[in-house]
Amino acid sequence: MTRAVELAQVASDGVSEAFKNRIINGAMVIDQRNAGASVTITSNSTYTLDRWVANMNQASKFSVQQNAGSVTPPAGFTNYLGVTSLSAYSIGSSDILAMSHNIEGLNVADFAWGTANAKTVTLSFWVRSSLTGTFGGALRNSATNRSYPFTYTINSVNTWEYETITIPGDTSGTWLTNNDIGIRIAFGLGVGSSVSGTAGSWSGSNLWSATGATSVVGTNGATFYITGVQLEVGSQATSFETRSYGTELALCQRYYETAFPVGTAVSPGASYFWYTNVTSYSSTACRSQWIDFKSTKRALPTVTPYRTNIVASNDNSWAVYTLNGWNNSSSVTNCYSTHHGFYAEVTSSDMGGIGYSYLCIGAWAASAEL
Repeated sequence: MTRAVELAQVASDGVSEAFKNRIINGAMVIDQRNAGASVTITSNSTYTLDRWVANMNQASKFSVQQNAGSVTPPAGFTNYLGVTSLSAYSIGSSDILAMSHNIEGLNVADFAWGTANAKTVTLSFWVRSSLTGTFGGALRNSATNRSYPFTYTINSVNTWEYETITIPGDTSGTWLTNNDIGIRIAFGLGVGSSVSGTAGSWSGSNLWSATGATSVVGTNGATFYITGVQLEVGSQATSFETRSYGTELALCQRYYETAFPVGTAVSPGASYFWYTNVTSYSSTACRSQWIDFKSTKRALPTVTPYRTNIVASNDNSWAVYTLNGWNNSSSVTNCYSTHHGFYAEVTSSDMGGIGYSYLCIGAWAASAEL
């Protein structure tokens, strides 16, 4: 089989080697942080499933969970992001409750937005809700001074429906093409009138949704499920780009990576073994060996240490096996990172002196989110 025939077969199967879909984890298969557990959104910019962030200025109005409600996803998909309203909240004029996806500028540089050559793109997705009506969202730039509100209609309750929205490329404004935020995409769950605008046109302001869109959080127990999210160049939606699980995980790990295994939620006291070695350089201080990341990070990450329940220790620390056994009062004082890995400074008592090597147990997560 020739290479051209192989590529044609790949295209017909809906799989691409060219990163057609600029959304990462659009099929909602990766959930490193929560491993499928429900998360009540109590603070703004809470990451839920990988690459999907919950925005809010009113706490505890909705929860997010991979496969919430355990309904059957649309054909060709195994997972979805599920939102559940936790109250019947009346939206104020400046309220913002939404699910967002931030795309790195390097991944949309070819859109040429902000120039005369700006390309038209199409957003497509599968959606299901216990409510019907006109729903809204918006695309925005990094500076949040360019916005394109959009609408779509859900016609039947609790039924998967396929939506496509074509967006003309913005010839104005500044659209970053570096490793910062290139495009912000928001799906409104309840957005106030002062941060909503006319659908279908570009605006020089910070708009999160379209005027008059349905509020999911306005009905207690309302559900909003979404999957198969794709953003691609062109005026027509094409078949969803299916990437391998390993590829999708690696793409997610550019922004967030953890020592916890897939299927284990990131939290202090999780039942998990992760070991490293530390070497003492004083009677109480150690330095860990260099720990490589699986994926090069978008930017210098923040590394957070965690304990495991295998050996008790402080929540944000590791236990060290010293002269008298496991030292549970040890503390990780700093993690020094590059784009490629990190090492940690650990303090612990009962050491034998300078140059001794000890076993250390714990876990970690590294975040370089947009």
